[in-house]
Order: sequence, then C-alpha cells, then structure tokens
Amino acid sequence: MTSTASPSSSPERVFGWREHTALWFSLGVGLLVMQVGAYLVPAMGTRDAALAVVGGSILGAGLLAWVAWLGCTSGQTSAGLIRTAYGQGFARLPILLNVVQLLGWATFELVVMRDGTRAIARQALGIDPGLVAPTLLWGVIVLLLLRGSMLTLVRRIVSRVGLPLVVLSLLWLSVQFGLQLQASGLDALWQRAGDGSMNGFQALDLVIAMPVSWLPLVADYARHGRSGRSALGGTWLGYTIANIWCYGLGVLVITVVGPGTDLVGALLLAQGGLIALGLILIDELDNTYGDLYSGSVSTHSLHGGLSLRSWGTALALVSIAFALVLPMHTLEPFLLMLSSVFVPLFGTILGRLGTQPARLAEAPRGVHAAPAAIWLLGIVLYHLLAQWAPQFGSALPTLAATFVLGALSARTGTRAMQPA
Repeated sequence: MTSTASPSSSPERVFGWREHTALWFSLGVGLLVMQVGAYLVPAMGTRDAALAVVGGSILGAGLLAWVAWLGCTSGQTSAGLIRTAYGQGFARLPILLNVVQLLGWATFELVVMRDGTRAIARQALGIDPGLVAPTLLWGVIVLLLLRGSMLTLVRRIVSRVGLPLVVLSLLWLSVQFGLQLQASGLDALWQRAGDGSMNGFQALDLVIAMPVSWLPLVADYARHGRSGRSALGGTWLGYTIANIWCYGLGVLVITVVGPGTDLVGALLLAQGGLIALGLILIDELDNTYGDLYSGSVSTHSLHGGLSLRSWGTALALVSIAFALVLPMHTLEPFLLMLSSVFVPLFGTILGRLGTQPARLAEAPRGVHAAPAAIWLLGIVLYHLLAQWAPQFGSALPTLAATFVLGALSARTGTRAMQPA
C-alpha cells in the first residue's frame, strides 16, 4: 500500500479495460456469492431464480460501472464523491458507515476462508484445525498484502495469475454439477417450482445486494483508470459475468444436491472439487484486501494523521479479531441492511453527479441539505417497503426514487445559482 493512493493526491492512471475487467471479475467471485445464490432455491423455482440472477446482476453491475465512471472521470475516491454530493459537513456520517460495513465484509470474508479451510482439512487430511489457526493464517497473508502496492497487486497478480486460475475453477465446477443436473433430468429440474416464499422482486433485491455492497469501494480503484469509458465497460463486464456465474453456480449446486445441504461440503464432494475450492478460497484474498484497502482510504480521509498502511493494518487486526469469534450466519439480513443504507446513498449520488458531471468539480463545503434529506428519506422508504409492501422489493423502488429526487435537487440547485 503506497502513498500514491492518498485521497488528496492525483491518482496514477495505469488501469485499462483489461485491469478493470480482471479486478471486478475477481472481486465478484466468491463463496459468499454462491451461498447467497443458494438462498434463492427452493424459495423460488429454478427458472425464476436464474432470471433473477441474470437481471439483478446486469442492473447491479451497471450501477457499479456508473460509479466507476464517475470516479475515473473525476479522479476522486469514494469518500470524495460522497463529499461532493453531500458536503463536507455531512459526509463524515456515510463515510464512517462505509468503514463499518467494510470491516463487516472483511470479517465475513475471513470467516468464509476459515470455514472453507477447515472443510478442506477435514476432507483431505482427516483433521480439524479449529478456528484460530486458519483465521490467523489468512489474516497474516492479508496483512502482508496490505504492505505492498495495490496497483502492482491488480496488474501483475490478479490480472495475470489469479484470473485464469479462478476461471478454470469455475468452469470445472460448472461442468461437474451441470453433468449431474443433466443426469437427474434437466427439463424437470429447470421447470421445478419454488415454495413461494420469495417472489421476483425480492429475489432481485437479494441479487442486487452484492454489487451494491461494492458501490462505496469502486471509485477508489476506478480513479486509477486511463479513461472513463474503459472503467465503465471493464467494471460492468467483469462484475456481471462473475455475479451471474457465482449466483448461478450456487443455484445449480443446491438444485442438484437439494435444499439444506452445506454448499462447501457439496463442492468438496465434486470430482476435483478440493482443488477448485482451494483456488476459490485463495481468490477470496483479494476481496478481503479490497475491503480493507478501501476502508483505509476512507478512514484516512476522516483522519489523515495515520498513513494508509497504518490504517489498513489497524482495520485488518480488528477484522481478524472479529473473525475469531463470529459464526457464519445471519448473512441475508446483513446484506439487506447494507442495501438499505447504500442503495439510497448512491441513488442520490448518481442522480446529482451522474446526470450533471460538471458538479464533480464543485468544492465540497458545509452540508448539502437536499441530498442529505433524500438519503435519509431513502433509508426510511427502503424499510417501509420491506415492512408494508415486501412483494415489490425494496432496492429498485428506493433506487428509482432517490435517483429522481437527486437529479431534481441538482437541477434546482443549478437554477438557484444562476444569476437572475
């Protein structure tokens, strides 16, 4: 982690579409995504779950790509975009909430790697290493990665080494479970209905929750892009493919082995699953790194007294401590809670800055009352919809409402600043 990543410095423009695509494909791949995909079955039918995965992934990744374009065009960090939209005085609250959610995601990633390592050790060696040893193993590796350069990690390791290995792993697992699905009767399983506990809008909420969780990070990386067009296209392409593939693989595995089956255990039992799962676990490292790196950028923007490297180390130690005591459960409520905060936050940002890019050059001063009020209203709307109209979902209506209100507030503010 180098000083060139400071939010106040001019970013080094080295990422082309290949780096953006590789980075966001890699960040989109993970056991967490597969496990969330598995939640869709048997709540809804196989065909409906697949449609929700494709539609939600394209839409969610599109939002991610739009924010990437804003970050690349302006050269601003995620914290910088929040300041521009909401004003310096108010921005500290959402930036702080972002740091908290990044800690939560880093902790979850460590827990996933810990539990996956235990499953592999039991399957391959017949021993259980417990909680502490695998948590500390992955934690130390993350700490070492945080000592290096983010740019080098993306360009030399993720793009050239990590991406091909992860693609091969996903291909192998997809073929293995696809053959099992075909042997079990493809048509019957494809037409199988769900139990009705989740409709299409609710499924879209769950699928969109994953790319939305990355919205507060994407600008920290996209600002190093050489052009806004490549940042938008590469981010959209990479994350869409990864999200569809991993959500779809989760649906595929649970459709084959049946609801209630442990996903990691099912992957291990597949032919060659041990190696494929091990490579996917290694790929989880860049997710954890991405959370902690972006968390250090945001924290540094709040308190610049410590370097990015020091903040990254401190956040990593906290996430390791949490991972030592946190069980893997309540994932769905955690994801939806995050969506309730960051869907309206970035719906408003896209409405204000995405429709009027000239505002990216504004000096963030004071409190921008209108967008702050829209964000808070969006959070309330999200939860009201979840409580009183769950059949329509929460993410899409909230996103649409805050986007429209954000765009209107930007135009009103522009007219107010024009001379009479």
